[in-house]
Amino acid sequence: MARVQSNWERLVRATLKREQLRNAGQGHERTPSGIAGAVPPSLDSSTNIDAILQAADEIQSEDPNVARILCEQAYTMAQNLDPNSDGRGVLQFKTGLMSVIKQKLAKRDGDRIDRNRDIERLWEFYQQYKRRHRVDDIQREEERWRESGSFSPTMGEWKLKSLEMKKVLATLTALVEVMEALSKDADSAGVGRLIMEELRRIKKADGELTPYNIIPLEAPSLTNAIGVFPEVRAAIYAIRYTEHFPKLPADFEISGQREADMFDLLEYVFGFQKDNIRNQRENVVLAVANSQSRAGIPVQTDPKVDEKTINEVFLKVLANYIKWCKYLRIRLVWNSLEAINRDRKLFLVSLYFLIWGEAANVRFLPECICYIFHNMAKELDAILDHGEANPAASCITENGSVSFLDRVICPIYETIAAEAARNDGGKAAHSKWRNYDDFNEYFWSPACFELNWPMRSESPFLFKPKKRKRTGKSSFVEHRTFLHLYRSFHRLWMFLILMFQALTIIAFKKGRINLDTVKILLSIGPAFAIMNFIESCLDILLMFGAYTTARGMAISRLFIQFFWCGLSSVFITYIYVKVLQENNQQNSESLYFRIYILVVGVYAAVRIVFALLLKIPACHSLSEMSDQSFFQFFKWIYQERYFVGRGLFERIGDYCRYVLFWLVIFICKFTFAYFLQIQPLVEPTNIIIGIRFSQYSWHDFVSKNNHNALTLAALWAPVVAIYIMDIYIWYTLLSSIVGGVMGARARLGEIRSIEMVHKRYESFPEAFVKNLVSPHGKREPFNRESSQVSQDMNKTFAAMFSPFWNEIIKSLREEDYISNREMDLLSIPSNTGSLRLVQWPLFLLSSKILLAVDLALDCKDTQADLWSRICRDEYMAYAVQECYYSIEKILHSLVDGEGRLWVERIFREINNSILEGSLVITLFLKKLPVVLSRFTALTGLLIRNETAELAKGAAKAVYELYEVVTHELLSSDLREQLDTWNILARARNEGRLFSSIEWPKDQEIKEQLKRLHLLLTVKDSAANIPKNLEARRRLEFFTNSLFMDMPSAKPVSEMMPFCVFTPYYSETVLYSSSELRAENEDGISILFYLQKIFPDEWENFLERIGRGETTGDIDLQESSSDTLELRFWVSYRGQTLARTVRGMMYYRRALMLQSHLERRPFGAAVYSQTNFPSSQGFEVSREARAQADLKFTYVISCQIYGQQKQRKAPEAADIALLLQRNEALRVAFIHVEDSGADGKVSKFFSKLVKADIHGKDQEIYSVRLPGDPKLGEGKPENQNHAIIFTRGEAIQTIDMNQDNYLEEAMKMRNLLEEFRGNHGIRPPTILGVREHVFTGSVSSLAWFMSNQETSFVTLGQRVLAWPLKVRMHYGHPDVFDRIFHITRGGISKASRVINISEDIFAGFNSTLRQGNITHHEYIQVGKGRDVGLNQIALFEGKVAGGNGEQVLSRDVYRLGQLFDFFRMLSFYFTTVGFYVCTMMTVLTVYIFLYGRVYLAFSGLDRAISREAKMLGNTALDAALNAQFLVQIGVFTAVPMIMGFILELGLLKAVFSFITMQLQLCSVFFTFSLGTRTHYFGRTILHGGAKYRATGRGFVVRHIKFAENYRLYSRSHFVKALEVALLLIVYIAYGYSDGGAVSFILLTVSSWFLVISWLFAPYIFNPSGFEWQKTVEDFDDWTSWLLYKGGVGVKGDNSWESWWDEEQMHIQTLRGRILETILSLRFFLFQYGVVYKLHLTGGDVSLAVYGFSWVVLVGIVLIFKVFSYSPKKSTNFQLLMRFMQGVTSLALVAALCLVVAFTDLSISDLFASILAFVPTGWAILCLAVTWKKVVRYLGLWDSIREFARMYDAGMGVIIFVPIVMLSWFPFISTFQSRLLFNQAFSRGLEISIILAGNKANVDV
Repeated sequence: MARVQSNWERLVRATLKREQLRNAGQGHERTPSGIAGAVPPSLDSSTNIDAILQAADEIQSEDPNVARILCEQAYTMAQNLDPNSDGRGVLQFKTGLMSVIKQKLAKRDGDRIDRNRDIERLWEFYQQYKRRHRVDDIQREEERWRESGSFSPTMGEWKLKSLEMKKVLATLTALVEVMEALSKDADSAGVGRLIMEELRRIKKADGELTPYNIIPLEAPSLTNAIGVFPEVRAAIYAIRYTEHFPKLPADFEISGQREADMFDLLEYVFGFQKDNIRNQRENVVLAVANSQSRAGIPVQTDPKVDEKTINEVFLKVLANYIKWCKYLRIRLVWNSLEAINRDRKLFLVSLYFLIWGEAANVRFLPECICYIFHNMAKELDAILDHGEANPAASCITENGSVSFLDRVICPIYETIAAEAARNDGGKAAHSKWRNYDDFNEYFWSPACFELNWPMRSESPFLFKPKKRKRTGKSSFVEHRTFLHLYRSFHRLWMFLILMFQALTIIAFKKGRINLDTVKILLSIGPAFAIMNFIESCLDILLMFGAYTTARGMAISRLFIQFFWCGLSSVFITYIYVKVLQENNQQNSESLYFRIYILVVGVYAAVRIVFALLLKIPACHSLSEMSDQSFFQFFKWIYQERYFVGRGLFERIGDYCRYVLFWLVIFICKFTFAYFLQIQPLVEPTNIIIGIRFSQYSWHDFVSKNNHNALTLAALWAPVVAIYIMDIYIWYTLLSSIVGGVMGARARLGEIRSIEMVHKRYESFPEAFVKNLVSPHGKREPFNRESSQVSQDMNKTFAAMFSPFWNEIIKSLREEDYISNREMDLLSIPSNTGSLRLVQWPLFLLSSKILLAVDLALDCKDTQADLWSRICRDEYMAYAVQECYYSIEKILHSLVDGEGRLWVERIFREINNSILEGSLVITLFLKKLPVVLSRFTALTGLLIRNETAELAKGAAKAVYELYEVVTHELLSSDLREQLDTWNILARARNEGRLFSSIEWPKDQEIKEQLKRLHLLLTVKDSAANIPKNLEARRRLEFFTNSLFMDMPSAKPVSEMMPFCVFTPYYSETVLYSSSELRAENEDGISILFYLQKIFPDEWENFLERIGRGETTGDIDLQESSSDTLELRFWVSYRGQTLARTVRGMMYYRRALMLQSHLERRPFGAAVYSQTNFPSSQGFEVSREARAQADLKFTYVISCQIYGQQKQRKAPEAADIALLLQRNEALRVAFIHVEDSGADGKVSKFFSKLVKADIHGKDQEIYSVRLPGDPKLGEGKPENQNHAIIFTRGEAIQTIDMNQDNYLEEAMKMRNLLEEFRGNHGIRPPTILGVREHVFTGSVSSLAWFMSNQETSFVTLGQRVLAWPLKVRMHYGHPDVFDRIFHITRGGISKASRVINISEDIFAGFNSTLRQGNITHHEYIQVGKGRDVGLNQIALFEGKVAGGNGEQVLSRDVYRLGQLFDFFRMLSFYFTTVGFYVCTMMTVLTVYIFLYGRVYLAFSGLDRAISREAKMLGNTALDAALNAQFLVQIGVFTAVPMIMGFILELGLLKAVFSFITMQLQLCSVFFTFSLGTRTHYFGRTILHGGAKYRATGRGFVVRHIKFAENYRLYSRSHFVKALEVALLLIVYIAYGYSDGGAVSFILLTVSSWFLVISWLFAPYIFNPSGFEWQKTVEDFDDWTSWLLYKGGVGVKGDNSWESWWDEEQMHIQTLRGRILETILSLRFFLFQYGVVYKLHLTGGDVSLAVYGFSWVVLVGIVLIFKVFSYSPKKSTNFQLLMRFMQGVTSLALVAALCLVVAFTDLSISDLFASILAFVPTGWAILCLAVTWKKVVRYLGLWDSIREFARMYDAGMGVIIFVPIVMLSWFPFISTFQSRLLFNQAFSRGLEISIILAGNKANVDV
């Protein structure tokens, strides 16, 4: 048994050792011992075992005995927690720990251990450890420093020891915990008493023992300087507990060293959770402190919060509550602002935040929170008026405890959860369950007070849904129907219809305007009234489902409006009919005409008045003031009154701008419509109406005796369709022009090349200082009135600019975009030295000296001519001047005595000759190269470290320089003077002259020497520096932005605080070593791919880590640090969380640098104006770090991080690594606690963690939730649970595929000032930020997507924000006003499915709640986009589906109703209208072709053309051309082209556009058209919108044919083949005067669409036409097609499973009916074709069609005979085979006989295929739609086989061209060039990547 135990221990030790080695490469900071790093999560979550073991490891070398005591205590704790070792990994851990303890005992060489003395040993060691590390001294110094309120100089020595200090405190914490555990058994009179006293003292003294987030409020911290800031001290003092407050019970415990405060009273009274209290205490302190710091109040010795600060915070936090009370006309909790003191205000703010912080999912119901706050504030008011504090009655539970969560939040949550459960995972109709909006809108009515307080459980609000009975919606029902488009935007449709009606009337009247024309034009009156009536009918119809629960007033309004619209439409129509009758009668008095004019005039006047009062900004205030009930009644009838959406007006200037914008569009649109669409159709229409037909090609039902109505419909329908959608084309054109002009005015694209950066660099420092340096950072140590003011100013600007520029260059080097040499050349000197001129970076000056010398050698003119030639290149002049002054200064510092006299004399003579203009006479310029060579030799020695030999060589070099200068460079007169100079001659003769020199010691001289040496030796031009394209782009944009308008920067201490917030689920955090090297099917690894795509960055990376260019992967694996660096290098080039974190943490780095250089004073508010602080050491400055932490926080909401840790997922380790490397990073996650043996989930917690000193997670807050927080969409729920941990007044939402740059982070202060800028009537609530899409650099598809996205996020949003004022939030890096949004429902909406595009609803919500959304382009954030066609299609499908859901939403309805007309137009065409117009583009093709096919089948096209040559195709040319241009994406590309012109220049723009066309971008855009149409239409018809994971990897892999077929079969292929079928029918049976040419012109766009939809997935598929891949694809596709499905078989593996999945979207009866109606169109083909067969001989009787069905049934039966496969009886198989043989022979014979003896021709056989294939597809569609019925009839298996045959046929049609093209090798090469042109143009080895790594290795 002992042997087994020993072996087991050895195994455990080996495992732990392996675990230690595995973790060794995880970070530089993390060095846990093997056993400390292996604590199971089940033990570590509730104890500090890991910290204790880590401390044991730390002190092992100092005192092994104490280390043994700690290990034994850790074992005891583990045993107590899990005595049976049930937890995962607990048994192994205990065994390993016991093994470690035995090892420690064994090392004592048999000495006996007295465990009774353990506590004494521990106490002694504890005392020694504290003395050794001077802990008490540091604490006393810290206390003095705090009390003084200023940073002590002695604190500087601890800056670099911060990490060590944290380790000491962590060890002390572990020792204290073990002492506390052991002291229970110790002698209370001896050591035990001392320990207890120490414990009491420590718990009160040291904040490091209590985890904190930003401010250590529980106790002062030794390592955090944030508590010294006066505003923080003032804020803490403001919430203190005063004697005026109710007295707390004596037994109420105050945690930590702090004194009691307001939050303790609120905790006691309402039972808020302790961690919620701690979280919101810090939140309120930071809010008050930051508001105080911005007030600019002078610092006092005893800082206090200003009254204005309290009022500002109070009014902002409670603004929504105040509006809510005003809306419901109820009294506020306070009488007036002046009536309540500052303490009451802070109490109310704190109460609101505590309610919000614990509300969980109820945070999505902002008015519900207002209701809760209103009632609890009343309770608080009563309690504050009493002498003693008592628990609030509303929060007392049944067992007598006090809990806000259990009593208030849980009942509401449980009701919401019960309703959410009814949505059936998003499949149920929206009308069947209440979403978050329904619950919230309950509180928009005074009826909400029926809920009472405490809340009544029997209230309707808290009703839980029964099985079949719905609870009823609030005020809006999201029925799934296209009718919402008309209902929400009825004004748009009415306007378009009425304008079309008017233009058509004028066109038919041939443009003559007379009384008759006017009377007919007045028909728009009845049309308007009828459309209003239709809208009121829709209101009543679409409110079904809310009648029982909606407000009575809202229902009343609907019915009043219904009756009013109905009566008015009947009355106006009746009067108008009478007018027409009068018009037909002669000598009529026109009585009815006058009545009609009067009625219409009055009605129009009333509508105009209401429109003015409710929509026009200038009149809106008058409307609000009108309180007369009569007026209010009509206003209420005209427009529903909601809590949101009131006051949606803009100032008059903005209003006029967007009105003018739309008037220009209308003029263009209606001019085009009239002259090119409507007028050309007038005459053909009249002719068709007048023609009478007797002979039809088929059996006609409807065309006789109705003036050929269907023919007219076929003619006009495409024109009407284009009329509806072409307004978007005009919008696109005008917005591109306006956006381009605005961009040019904003100075975008002024610096668009690295050459421009070089030319304008001189102006950068001044621009930088003007915009990005705060007043406290500007130091001007000179007299502005001095003669050298300009040069001194430039030098001052350069000195302030240099630390920032150099930090930017350093960050580029850290990111491996530039090399060490490039970094040296790009860096700018500090310019703080005594040199009189500005020193510019060497990349501007390199080789300039050598060029200047060449000019001097060629000089044959005067000094002035030489200098003018040099000054033509200003940087050459700078280089010459700097070189001259530097040489003087360096020589002056090197020599003394006679040598210095010589230097002074030489330079004096040269200066005099310069002044006299005689330099070319004084010096022999031909000798300059010799002089420079001597001086270069000298500097080459001096830049090295001093040695005796080098000193001797340098002295000799100086003497040689003296000889050359004196005897060769100077003129003969001057030479003689110097030679005869006695002092110099004597020194020379005695050998003292330059015998020794003073080696440079001064840092400034050293820097000048190094720089001068480079200036003289760098010969190659630096015109192409930096070489890296990304580095160039970043520098170009940054330098360009310096000249753009932006607010001035505030000092860091006064800037607006902000938080960055990133939701994360399970995406890639950091690529693992195995993932880097894992090869795909072509042998390509990620690492290999990146090495080839970014070769320069790979070389820079190797240089940075000190490796040579030939270093291989295996060499890097040898070093754990290099392996880690490699993982980060790869991850920083993908779309990973690591990249996002690095980018966002640049904000902190920028703030630390800015704060460090500002040197904020304490005590006296005077900033030093006499020196330029260095940026050196800013990252370890305690003051700078504390200031940055006060202003910036970064929270990542890693929803399942807790689960990932439990299962030891690599993502958890990688997130922990990010926490270790970024001390300011915080991670929030949902922790799930299981209770009971059955594992039933009982408790959910929202936790916030940071990394402790050992790299382990340290829990800061843990707030219990009422239940599972994921009731709605995942991302917004993930954001909502963690938003309570955010801080500041602004919050930037960042997705985990984004990036940021240091130079952009420096502009964040400026951006945040926009919140205080003038951007309209209302201050901004969301600041839009420009994006750069960083994924467009390699493939053509990525480039297309990048350009499309870039044009939208720049030019598109520029116009949306101004002048249109309808920009929303699109999931981009926008900056939210945090307080505004968290008090109004959050930064996204979360209801299931309806809010699938959760981001844009934040914009809707902000706008409806009187927010203001702006857009700013002087700052940018990086963003990754999808790069493969499948990824792009999934992404566009997700967005299109989301827009489909938006159509149904109440937000879109309210915005469509409440915006003024012109702003509504802008809103429509930039949200759902874009997708409607996209869908109309495709529908136009169908409408046109079905119309043409109808004319062809019926024979009307030939008959009309024969009888009237007037009806050619010319009438449709304009319409079809417009449709074609839209279809191929030309108009989509217009904003893109304008963006190119603006930011690249005209030539580059033209070149880029031509390149895109050659790379088939039109094919891509046409394909995208189909994607958007399919998903948008399907979502509105059937639902099914869902989040589609696109994957964010590196996509340069071949996609298999079957995978593409599965993805695009129903969205593109089926539709493309239908269009192709229509075109073929049109070719076969249509008639055209112009013959083939005319046909081609009419149908070329449609053929282009067919080809794009069928073959784009294969054109854009890497290696799509490679023969071997094609063969493999065919095998894979056939095996997938023929594989039988089954239980658990996925659609990726079996056609049958995929086919079943494709039908899942048809769920409802309404959906089935719609599908049935749509499927009927396929029967038209058979009906038309059978009458065109030669066999029928022109017979048009219905029997012919009936006989075709007989034939079809026969074909089906024959198919069944051939496909029948008996499984049960083997004896039946022979008979079956015989029957199949006989049938086949009979079939052939019958065909031959029919062809021979009847009129059936071979062409008829092909025509029959055209007839029967669509009919078969229609039958399939109907069978799938009515699946249950077909199954009941037993026909489902047959239908499935038919469907398989159809998919096989479609696959063959697509596959055959691919096979044919794959035969030619050059096609594959051409395709590679097409796909990867960007890479080829950069000279990259794409062919190597495509061919595969293995192939290259073999070669």
